[in-house]
Amino acid sequence: MRYEVLGTLRVLDGDREFLINARKVQILLAALLSRPGEVVTTDQLITEIWGQKAPRRAEASLYVHVSQLRKSLDRPGGPANPIVTRPLGYLLDSPAEEQDATEFHRLLDDGRQALRELRLQEAVISCEAALALWRGPALDELPVGPIAGAYASSLTESRLECTELLMEAYCELGRHREIVGRLYSLVAENPLRESLYRYLMRALYLSERKADALEVYRKARATLRDEVGVEPGRRLQAMHQAILADSRVAM
Repeated sequence: MRYEVLGTLRVLDGDREFLINARKVQILLAALLSRPGEVVTTDQLITEIWGQKAPRRAEASLYVHVSQLRKSLDRPGGPANPIVTRPLGYLLDSPAEEQDATEFHRLLDDGRQALRELRLQEAVISCEAALALWRGPALDELPVGPIAGAYASSLTESRLECTELLMEAYCELGRHREIVGRLYSLVAENPLRESLYRYLMRALYLSERKADALEVYRKARATLRDEVGVEPGRRLQAMHQAILADSRVAM
């Protein structure tokens, strides 16, 4: 069994996909996947599925949705059903390696460690493999509640970190020209993330595009001042000064 959250929610058994069409059952599974091996209480699941508009017999309705989920995940002659009842709620009893998010975090950790030890090519391989697992935004198209929403946000942040590690490794390998276009797209998608501006400025400067790098700083400063009323941070300012001084040492 494989549970995938790095994109639309999917459950796979080899080449076979388990069809979970009911939206509330999908939300239930997303909440349980967000806390693998942990009990999610009945009250938390009711809030996750219905928010502040729970029906009068919400607990009975939740029981029906749990039964539907169990039926969807049941494999005749296979392992025990992974949806387990506990006194306070339910949990997903599934090995961590069955989840794409676990595989992603393992590869991210490998890439982070490789970059720290200047094993640059290994860092690139690990980070690219981690990012290749993503099929779209985490839990895409699913109206998640507070538990799964926080989980999706955490995964998104980790995805950006992985992308930044990859950009740094590319620059250190002298492959800065390859990432300029990708960085422009990332900046457009994350206009308040200063680190991406910094990587883009560095890549442009190393590609002998000093004027473009300085223009990126100008736009970054204007965006930060207009959107949140702050000046660029110390590291982005230092990159700007290094480019003005033609100082590669500061990069």
